[in-house]
Amino acid sequence: MMTLDMHTDAPSTRRQDERTERIERTERIERAERIERAGASKTRRQDERGFTLIELLVVILIIGVLAAIAIPSFLSQKSKATDSSAKELARTAETTAETYSTDHGGEYAGLNNNLAELHAYEPTIQTAAGGGNAYLSAVAATANEYKVTATSTSGHTFSITRNTGGVVTRTCTTTGTTAAEKGGCPNGTW
Repeated sequence: MMTLDMHTDAPSTRRQDERTERIERTERIERAERIERAGASKTRRQDERGFTLIELLVVILIIGVLAAIAIPSFLSQKSKATDSSAKELARTAETTAETYSTDHGGEYAGLNNNLAELHAYEPTIQTAAGGGNAYLSAVAATANEYKVTATSTSGHTFSITRNTGGVVTRTCTTTGTTAAEKGGCPNGTW
């Protein structure tokens, strides 16, 4: 009987040891999870603390310096864009003057102070200020030479001159003295 009791006691003791071990393991896991949650909330509180006033001021200062560098270059780009429109208009007037010459036996004399004639040949040529666009402001011509001048919205003028020898020159005048004010006419030619 004793042998029988020993066998019955051994499995029940083993089962009880296993239960105790499971309970201890569960308690250890729960304890570890509590510790982890407490550490996470502490870390979360540290992460949510935000920026100091000094850090924010440094960031604002850096943004201000970058803006001070970038804004003037953007302003000069706008001037260059309006000047490009005037240059394009002067080139269109040059091509139109050559077309006129072809139709009139190689002569340009009929174009002298006659913006309407160029506009009749090329309706896209704007001959009066307005609409925020560049416009053709002058045409001077003789039998063998001409000069067409376009004015941009910034007030800069762009001229194309063809002399009697057929040499074409491009000149421009500006209203400013700094590089940003000169726009698309940095040195008097283009």
